[in-house]
Amino acid sequence: MADFIAHPLKHMLTQLLPMLQDASSVSVNYSSQGELGTVPTLIALAFLVLMIAAVWKVFTKAGQPGWALFIPIYNAIVNRAPADTLLQQARQCDEELARGQTRGWLHGIPQAIKDTGHALGFPSTMGSRVLEKQLPRADSIMTARMKAAGAIVIGKTNMPELGLGSHTFNTLFGATPNAWDTSVSAGGSSGGAAVALAQRMLPVADGSDFMGSLRNPAGWNHIFGMRPSQGRVPYGPGADVWVDQLGTEGPMARSVRDLARLLATQSGHDPRQPLSIRDTLDVSDIRYTPDALKGLRVGWLGDLEGHLAMEDGILPVCEDALRAMQNAGAVVESTKLGHDTQALWETWLVWRRALVGPKVAALLPLPGAAELLKPEAMWEYENSLKLSYMDFQRASQRRTSFYHHLLKVFEKVDVLALPVAQVWPFPIKERWPQQIAERTMDTYHRWMECTIYATLASLPAISLPAGFHPQKPWPMGIQLIGKPQGDVELLQVAASYEAVRSDWLQRRPG
Repeated sequence: MADFIAHPLKHMLTQLLPMLQDASSVSVNYSSQGELGTVPTLIALAFLVLMIAAVWKVFTKAGQPGWALFIPIYNAIVNRAPADTLLQQARQCDEELARGQTRGWLHGIPQAIKDTGHALGFPSTMGSRVLEKQLPRADSIMTARMKAAGAIVIGKTNMPELGLGSHTFNTLFGATPNAWDTSVSAGGSSGGAAVALAQRMLPVADGSDFMGSLRNPAGWNHIFGMRPSQGRVPYGPGADVWVDQLGTEGPMARSVRDLARLLATQSGHDPRQPLSIRDTLDVSDIRYTPDALKGLRVGWLGDLEGHLAMEDGILPVCEDALRAMQNAGAVVESTKLGHDTQALWETWLVWRRALVGPKVAALLPLPGAAELLKPEAMWEYENSLKLSYMDFQRASQRRTSFYHHLLKVFEKVDVLALPVAQVWPFPIKERWPQQIAERTMDTYHRWMECTIYATLASLPAISLPAGFHPQKPWPMGIQLIGKPQGDVELLQVAASYEAVRSDWLQRRPG
């Protein structure tokens, strides 16, 4: 049923074309006998027209334009700027080029900012009705840097409400479907950005990552997404610059070269973010050849010895990607994380609640907020009220212990590998997967547990297209986790991977 709604015309034609062919055959027979032979054909055509008109009406009543019958609506870019405003900016960019002036490599290139980021003239809604009319007073640091490089902001990209959950839907703008199959989720929270890229609406895109939000949608839409080292891309400015450090902004792209260039633009110290990295990110020496894979030590974590519930087919697809790296000279070995995974999950819950709860609390005084906010947001807030400072301090110490443990792991490997998600893209009408491999998910985000390890350790992680579902057109990604502040080295590995799978990576959604 979902597939019919997504592609109604395809289904109608599938049913009616044989009828038309039969009618045409009958028409020939009638004509040979000197009788009226066009009647059956006309009846079939009239039926087709009536069916199209009926479905067109259904789309209109559902609040979508009737032409969505023929052209899928991806709902990736929201709060778009007026066309005349954008044309005026484009003309100005053209005039500057004519005078030999350029703002940078993004000169005149359209860009839509993820709705977590501020862009002057555009509401920063974060996908919430509570913030529907919130206009920023200034660009965020990342937006300002992309504008300085020449980008023209055309709108915002869609996301889940407040960025909670890896499924891009909200009551303000609706859902963003997967670029490869409109009946399933695009992932999130940078789902709008990922789909806009995969569908060629944008040449590059920005996003943010707290619990895989740059990695999961990239994997589910067959593009590249990178969570940089914590502090590589200055976040905000925000109300807190010391503790709020699990989320980070970063780049998404269809090629590693564009990914690297965008990250270089976004990166660099900002005094308003005292924990931001001062070192300049130099991507000029990255080689887009397979060479870097020779001798590369890859630690394959898989499903963490059964700890992670995983749908069938995901591990084999990721192992195919690793095999391509192995054929180019990489050394791939099954590796144990060697840490208490349940304790890490509990550490994650404390940190997440401690950071999300106050943000929800700040919204609750707004009119109707308690009724309008999604249940998952209220759940995070209510659980945050049960935390003590001692809970947070113990969680911080466990996080520190995990980081020190990974330093020892990286003495034996260069990168760690994991799937970017534990499930294939699920039906777009579902809020989140309730079960994986007959194991009940006890929270709305437990199915994304595979993403927390890079986040907790503040390590760079990149999502590479790994392959597709054996029967469905659904992509899957594999994430590589790099050493502390090893962003360039990780980009080099990705560039070499891209070189060995270049033809396959050029696949586009139908």
